[in-house]
Amino acid sequence: MDGKNKNSIKPGTEVAIVSKEDQRTGKLTEGIVQDILTKSPFHPHGIKVRLITGEIGRVRIVKE
Repeated sequence: MDGKNKNSIKPGTEVAIVSKEDQRTGKLTEGIVQDILTKSPFHPHGIKVRLITGEIGRVRIVKE
């Protein structure tokens, strides 16, 4: 599942994100969502989240 819809992501969800500094390479970082930072229910580039490690990025893949 992709990470463009906010209703598919909640705290505790396992995801793969692309952080701001990795946008050019597309390097994915896996982790658990701590906070959802995007206010809107949909974002074309992915919902922005903070992982429990403190990293911030846009969700590319939602693990289920």
